[in-house]
Amino acid sequence: VQLQASGGGLVQPGGSLRLSCVASGFTSDFYAIGWFRQAPGKEREGVSCISSSDDSTNYAESVKGRFTISRDNAKNTVFLQMSSLKFEDTAVYYCAARNNWLVSGWTSSAVDYWGKGTLVTVSS
Repeated sequence: VQLQASGGGLVQPGGSLRLSCVASGFTSDFYAIGWFRQAPGKEREGVSCISSSDDSTNYAESVKGRFTISRDNAKNTVFLQMSSLKFEDTAVYYCAARNNWLVSGWTSSAVDYWGKGTLVTVSS
């Protein structure tokens, strides 16, 4: 499985940004795909994921109401729409996936595939 993330950049507080991740190589139709982030000096944390089975979603408390995850099946792409961005959202964002389609327990240790990160910087 290959995951190619894009869309990072510099944005002002309160602004919006959309990340994209193009996925390829899945051998099963049942998987979960989503995002993690890692800020300088901090551990990698799960941000959000979506299930290929029923499009159920999961969000970290810190981003609920501000971030929205979605999929475009035809393009094998998952998106993370980030709004009302805060300084503390600054991090490298990683696209990730696993062969378990459940969205609960979205932790680093439960991920099977990682993409390269894309940097999001929230700064005035």
